[in-house]
Amino acid sequence: MLQQVNGHNPGSDGQAREYLGEDLQEFLDGEVLLYQLDDLTRVNPVTLETVLRCLQARYMADRFYTNAGCTLVALNPFKPIPQLYSSELMREYHAAPQPQKLKPHVFTVGEQTYRNVKSLIEPVNQSIVVSGESGAGKTWTSRCLMKFYAVVAPSPASWETHKIAERIEQRILNSNPVMEAFGNACTLRNNNSSRFGKFIQLQLNRAQQMTGAAVQTYLLEKTRVACQASSERNFHIFYQICKGASEDERLQWHLPEGAAFSWLPNPERSLEEDCFEVTREAMLHLGIDTPTQNNIFKVLAGLLHLGNIQFAASEDEAQPCQPMDDAKCSVRTAALLLGLPEDVLLETVQIRTIRAGRQQQVFRKPCPQTECDTRRDCLAKLIYSRLFDWLVSVINSSICADTDSWTTFIGLLDVYGFESFPDNSLEQLCINYANEKLQQHFVAHYLRAQQEEYAVEGLEWSFVNYQDNQACLDLIEGSPISICSLINEECRLNRPSSAAQLQTRIETALAGSPCLGHNKLSREPSFIVVHYAGPVRYHTAGLVEKNKDPVPPELTSLLQQSQDSLLMGLFPTNPKEKTQKEPSGQSRAPVLTVVSKFKASLEQLLQVLHSTTPHYIRCIKPNSQGQAQTFLQEEVLSQLEACGLVETIHISAAGFPIRISHQNFLERYKLLRRLRPHTSSGPHSPYPAKGLPEWCPHSEEATLEPLIQDILHTLPVLTQAAATPGDSAEAMPAPMHCGRTKVFITDSMLELLECGRTQVLEQCARCIQGGWRRHRHREQERQRRAAMLIQAAIRSWLTRKHIQRLHAAATVIKHAWQKWRIRMAYLAAKELDGVEEKHFSQAPCSLSTSPLQTRFLEAIIRLWPLGLVLANTAMGVGSFQRKLVVWACLQLPRSSPRSYTVQTAQQDQAGVTSIRALPQGSIKFHCRKSPLRYADICPEPSPYSITGFNQILLERHRLIHM
Repeated sequence: MLQQVNGHNPGSDGQAREYLGEDLQEFLDGEVLLYQLDDLTRVNPVTLETVLRCLQARYMADRFYTNAGCTLVALNPFKPIPQLYSSELMREYHAAPQPQKLKPHVFTVGEQTYRNVKSLIEPVNQSIVVSGESGAGKTWTSRCLMKFYAVVAPSPASWETHKIAERIEQRILNSNPVMEAFGNACTLRNNNSSRFGKFIQLQLNRAQQMTGAAVQTYLLEKTRVACQASSERNFHIFYQICKGASEDERLQWHLPEGAAFSWLPNPERSLEEDCFEVTREAMLHLGIDTPTQNNIFKVLAGLLHLGNIQFAASEDEAQPCQPMDDAKCSVRTAALLLGLPEDVLLETVQIRTIRAGRQQQVFRKPCPQTECDTRRDCLAKLIYSRLFDWLVSVINSSICADTDSWTTFIGLLDVYGFESFPDNSLEQLCINYANEKLQQHFVAHYLRAQQEEYAVEGLEWSFVNYQDNQACLDLIEGSPISICSLINEECRLNRPSSAAQLQTRIETALAGSPCLGHNKLSREPSFIVVHYAGPVRYHTAGLVEKNKDPVPPELTSLLQQSQDSLLMGLFPTNPKEKTQKEPSGQSRAPVLTVVSKFKASLEQLLQVLHSTTPHYIRCIKPNSQGQAQTFLQEEVLSQLEACGLVETIHISAAGFPIRISHQNFLERYKLLRRLRPHTSSGPHSPYPAKGLPEWCPHSEEATLEPLIQDILHTLPVLTQAAATPGDSAEAMPAPMHCGRTKVFITDSMLELLECGRTQVLEQCARCIQGGWRRHRHREQERQRRAAMLIQAAIRSWLTRKHIQRLHAAATVIKHAWQKWRIRMAYLAAKELDGVEEKHFSQAPCSLSTSPLQTRFLEAIIRLWPLGLVLANTAMGVGSFQRKLVVWACLQLPRSSPRSYTVQTAQQDQAGVTSIRALPQGSIKFHCRKSPLRYADICPEPSPYSITGFNQILLERHRLIHM
């Protein structure tokens, strides 16, 4: 059973009121903590007084955003707060896991819509309806949302694509100042009031990147160009060119300093919106070059001069009215700036062309003074409306993406707020009619449709009373008779319109409507419509003429003769669509009136809104003076009553704003079955009802598929995981209900399901990551081992090759050394043996030197290592030759033989026994060891020979003295 809302026993009304009064007093006693309530659904009891006091407390504490269930309430601070809309704060809301837990903000709504697009829950397309009175901050809210999407939308990885995305986002943002300059004006209630409605479609691709946008406008208040109420101003762009033009531009546009224009009231007021350079720079970024801009501003200056043309009444009706003396200069200047012939311009305004008869004979009739003024104003309105439509088309061509490049969109609807002025006409009727339709859309989506759907789906529900505005809409647009139908009928009748007659027809035909009233004390013909936001009195004077919005064909023909390049494009000579001609006789066709066109565009807009997931932002104006820190309870209370905020809070607190079909629910949340405890006997066995919360489905309520039952049985696990210590399951509200075809959930339950889904996806991601890491580790280990084997094989092969080269080199050296040793020994032995045999008998015992001895010593010196070998041999060389060899090898002086002694061995001993220098002592040979591996190894060494230069010749004990 769901929690009952406003349900009570009729027999206990007094007791209920007593309890309500006690609760109200108890709630208001804690007013110090009221500013901490971020959501008005936590207010208990929910009444207009408690909601009003809570909003006032938050407003005085500089907390301007408050949740009201499915709606965000935005209070206009009337002061700049830069830190509240910084880019860092935008990224903080975008990066938050649960933005709903942050402070209420317009960025929360923006992030929620963006995540809904990413989640692909039907309907995927989103829309944000920004509503409120004029001056409540709707335009600023829409501007902040556009900046938010431009900041948080992910940028492409490619640098070139990133630059393109930045250019698109900048163009979308630059469309704001241009449209505000040409479509906004200062009114009694708002300094920057939108005088047109716009629906901005932000286009996103499959990666949720902003690829473009499209702007659709509704009902520009073009009458403001030629008619402004007291204390109001014209469109901002006229004041911008008059205040921001340079001296050269003033000369070109004929705008001298301090010039007065009748269509430019209150020029002394300086507003923030009068910045001309911002508009020019934005137009430049949108692709409107400087010459085109100058041409646009020249045409606007021509309209200002056109407004200064005043006509004097003609005494003769057959003669046209002539302009006043001080207006002739304005005629010349206006014709020059608009590129029109002066005489043709004046004649077209003065004389009306009439076609009559079957032969369409042309008659020219001079216009009276009032009609001249009307034709002049019609010319200005025609030019400005065409110029505004052209600007919108240029903006769309600059920012709109191709149809194939985007798949989803987020729509921002910024329409004029509910208006009620002392003098209300057709513009206010259309504006308030649009607000009635938007209020009905809200009621149909969140109130009436929910309650009807609950009954169809079998939900137990205590219905909440809400304010339905269907009666007011039937009065305005109903069939067969309504205010719009009566006004259109007056336009089709070929007779002069009468304000009093129209009032009588409306009061007579619609007398049974509860939303129609009349003021008997009013002297002017009028009627009263009781809107959802309050009663508004509309004057019938001029209502039919504005609805006709007649454009005389001669005015269009005049503008087609213009030599100005801009006007030539706005009014082509051979347009594709034929201009509307005055119907005559029985060929009269239904006239397409302003009300008919506005109604058709509004129906098209509502079809788009019905196909999206809507989000609502209610802008509240704390006071009508625009003062900061001023909260007028009476004005705010009327706005709360008008928008039905209390009923919205009731429905949001106890209802299910989110509805998902069974199929979509299964496709998105079937992953949650992984969280179910594995205690059932089968894969789809439902759990017993015992121990489950009261919001689980019962068999008598609905027969659900086994997969949905499995998903629902995971909810206790999710609830226990999300519950804080101290919370009890019984105290939890009913967060979910399964109907016959849909699943109904609250925002908190959707958040819980999304968290569970994210948890399962994270687990799956961790499993995938773990498997991938194991696979990658095994692959890396296998590759490392293979690399090690390859490296070991290469090292082994290189080592073998190196050893083989070393062995080959050692073998070559050994063979060369053996050959050289044998050859040298052979040569030395041969030479010494020949000398000994020839001269041995003649050799003296003295040490005198002969030529032969000298040659012998020189030969030994050349081969001194061989000499040491020969001197150390035991056989083949006598003592004399040995002495000669030793002297020659050691280069001992032969002149003083007493300075040394040489001892040799006996004949039966081999080698040099010792060599001593008498003054110095023993002489020993030391050589550094060679780094070569086989340098000290002699092949087949002899124990009696010198084995190498590192060998030390040791002394022997048995000496022979020479």
